[in-house]
Amino acid sequence: MSASRKPNIIFIMTDQQRWDCMGRFNPYIKTPGIDKLAADGIIFSQGVCQCPMCVPSRNSMMFGMYPSQIGVRTNAGGIFDETRLPALPLPQLMKDNGYFTAGFGKTHWNNGFFTDKPSKRGFDIRAEGQSSQSSCYEYGAVMMDDEGQDAEGLKAYGQETHGWGGGEENYLGYMGCTSTLPKEHHRDGFIFKKCMEFLNGPLPENQPLFLYLSFIKPHAGFNVPPEYESQYRLEDIPDLEAPPWLEEPDTHVRAVSKVSDALRNRHEDLKAHWKQLTPEQRRRTTLRYWANCTFLDDFIGQAVERMRQRGLLDNALIIFTSDHGDMMGERDHRFSKYCMYDGSVRVPMVLSGSLIPPEKKGIVDSRPAELVDWIPTICDAAGIVPDPRLPGLSLLSDRVRKGAFSEFHGGGPENPQPAPCWMWRNAHYKLILFREGTVLEDTPLKGELYDLKKDPHEWYNQYYNPEYAEIRFRMMEELLSHVATAYAKGPAFGDKLGLEKITGK
Repeated sequence: MSASRKPNIIFIMTDQQRWDCMGRFNPYIKTPGIDKLAADGIIFSQGVCQCPMCVPSRNSMMFGMYPSQIGVRTNAGGIFDETRLPALPLPQLMKDNGYFTAGFGKTHWNNGFFTDKPSKRGFDIRAEGQSSQSSCYEYGAVMMDDEGQDAEGLKAYGQETHGWGGGEENYLGYMGCTSTLPKEHHRDGFIFKKCMEFLNGPLPENQPLFLYLSFIKPHAGFNVPPEYESQYRLEDIPDLEAPPWLEEPDTHVRAVSKVSDALRNRHEDLKAHWKQLTPEQRRRTTLRYWANCTFLDDFIGQAVERMRQRGLLDNALIIFTSDHGDMMGERDHRFSKYCMYDGSVRVPMVLSGSLIPPEKKGIVDSRPAELVDWIPTICDAAGIVPDPRLPGLSLLSDRVRKGAFSEFHGGGPENPQPAPCWMWRNAHYKLILFREGTVLEDTPLKGELYDLKKDPHEWYNQYYNPEYAEIRFRMMEELLSHVATAYAKGPAFGDKLGLEKITGK
């Protein structure tokens, strides 16, 4: 395939957007931009992230490998040494294959922790809606507080969210407010502005385009511009159903809470405040989360329309996704992510654009899908030979795995790290395997098994139920087979035959 015929690759993502927060799955949520992409493409309804938190999920997705393969397991992680990357990061992969690479918004590599000049990792041009003093800084990127950009807007944003805690995720952040800032002074407004400046300017000639547009919300805090909050009515917001128990049963969440002061205190603090709120106040939080989704959808719709006007979508593959979800008060007032339940681990996955065959436009594909599938899918579309060590599958192909995998190792500040937790999921069942204690302890294996058809809330653990013994055994066998095969391939692979040992060629 010649460079001139390679399709443009448009990669759009949000942060912490639940799988069901799009109009196709919830008629009360207003996401016309995303819905239009879905109508012109494929929705993968069973997509999951590889780790339910920002940093490992994003590193996993951008390198195409599982968190434990690349060694980034928590939000305290990152690949800090540029000489030891496990594979080519996605923007570098695209650049090396003839693409002009433009990146706008959050990557959260965390590679700015220990170096003054953290790499852009393959982006030709780069803009980020963060401070140049943050770990999100990339050398050569335009940062929001750079001279001549919008330092005052970033400062005003910080003042409006002051006291909302790390990541704006304490109870004040989730309660939110009607923002007093013009939307262009929000961090996502800055990201959108820089993207539109690029789309309105001279575009690269004789090169296909890889455009990465990554927003920071609907992640808390919920300071929503009034023009989006006013699109929702409080009476349309449903109340959350309460679980049939008062305290968390013997689950991976309880096990991690025993060794993670940070995660336990986060949940207990939010729970204590939420129990004091009226039903109307609780629903207001959900309303603002939905309104945040609409806020970003407006930007997405405008950016995609401008791409269409400039002819960038005549030959293009468009991806829409998110890095993980948000529990949003489910399971006894649990918020944020940091668990293997569907509100946290499932993500929206939409594949759209001119490369989608007409007969597949608008369908829902129920195959188990993972965020690590995006790189093989892009390689398939662009005629690039993918790294054979990658565990993902091209979603443009007809290949089907038996389930989808995710892993969880605590939030990040724990020392030592909690014992690992693995998930294997298909549309009917979910298996979770975990141990109590830390990685230093040899404790018995425990498990959770949920019949998602009968128990979509994941309240009733069937792991020890004899009636589900055959299903439990089959799911465990599939999980172990999948992980053993994936981990045997990488990322480090030393053999005198090189990677031919994997490809067989």
